[in-house]
Amino acid sequence: MSPSRTEPDQPDEEGPGVYDVNLPYKPVENETAHRRTEFPEYLPSWDDRKFYHDHHLEFDYEDPANRAAVHMPQLLKSPKVQTKDITPKMGTIISGLNLRNLSDSAKDELAMLISKRKIVVFRDQLEFLSAGPAYQQKFMAYFGKPNIQPVTGSVKGHPGFHIIHRDNNQDEVEAHLQRKMTSTLWHQDVSYEPQPPGYIMLGILACPDVGGDTVFADTEEAYRRLSPEFQKMIDGLKAFHTSKKMIDHVKSVGGFVRRPPVSSIHPIVRVHPVTGKKSLWINSEFVTGIEGLKEAESELLLKFLIAHVVMGHDFQARVQWQKHSVVMFDGRNTLHTATVDYDSGKQARHIFRLASMTEKPIAVEDTQSG
Repeated sequence: MSPSRTEPDQPDEEGPGVYDVNLPYKPVENETAHRRTEFPEYLPSWDDRKFYHDHHLEFDYEDPANRAAVHMPQLLKSPKVQTKDITPKMGTIISGLNLRNLSDSAKDELAMLISKRKIVVFRDQLEFLSAGPAYQQKFMAYFGKPNIQPVTGSVKGHPGFHIIHRDNNQDEVEAHLQRKMTSTLWHQDVSYEPQPPGYIMLGILACPDVGGDTVFADTEEAYRRLSPEFQKMIDGLKAFHTSKKMIDHVKSVGGFVRRPPVSSIHPIVRVHPVTGKKSLWINSEFVTGIEGLKEAESELLLKFLIAHVVMGHDFQARVQWQKHSVVMFDGRNTLHTATVDYDSGKQARHIFRLASMTEKPIAVEDTQSG
């Protein structure tokens, strides 16, 4: 028998509307929302009420970056292509490049660039954004297995899309901030998957003139800043990741659930398959504890590590959204959060996400055997 889609196992302790204020959990029903986005066909839909039992099954994966030429002759070969770093160590803005024109070799090189620079921002991508969901999903499938988000709205007929849409929800934001100090939620996307996403795309469909930025933290640099003794202490630890809290919340507010809860155990420190560098692999959303530690010990360590990342402004990058921008980033060596600092009564924030699942996180011990 299939699990219940709408009946909560337990009431959400935090109450409705506060799990993640950046996301809708029910269809958009007002005409204003259709007028305030350039791409209304991407408004969140729950029409495809299909339930997925086996989406989390293990699969083989080869990272396309490992096929790339190191000097990237295909991706950046045109004299029209210009690059600008967001920070010295993380983030690159590319202009003069059309994502629709990339060859497979250029996609391999893009995977390498993302692995090294962690965030790549493409400006002026109207042609790519207008190509439609089937094309965009096929493009991202080159980088890994498409992820199906279990609860949020998708594009009709394309459940691999995760739609972020906030329009005229200031009352919800204010209610959220009555209970929380901030709208930020530092996370890696769907880290509870056995093989979480490595390559992730965000496409802007509507954005405020100012505000609504996405902030990224470099978790490789965060790991490097720790003392050698502290690094050795956490190198062998593993954490519990689960989607249960998110799914319980959506059930409690009458939302639709596409998949049963998924839980995994992942290393706190993972090794990147392309660069070989170590990074912290923890977040504020899906991690519930550390294997082998008591609750108080686990809570203390996780709070310290998250605070270390959140306070590390010298290893963070802020991506400012512009009309027709597309961002691709590496989910294996970053944490990120949206910022709700804009007035959604005046302008909407509308984004699609496509996440390509890659390898099972590589533990430090896996690179030392033999």
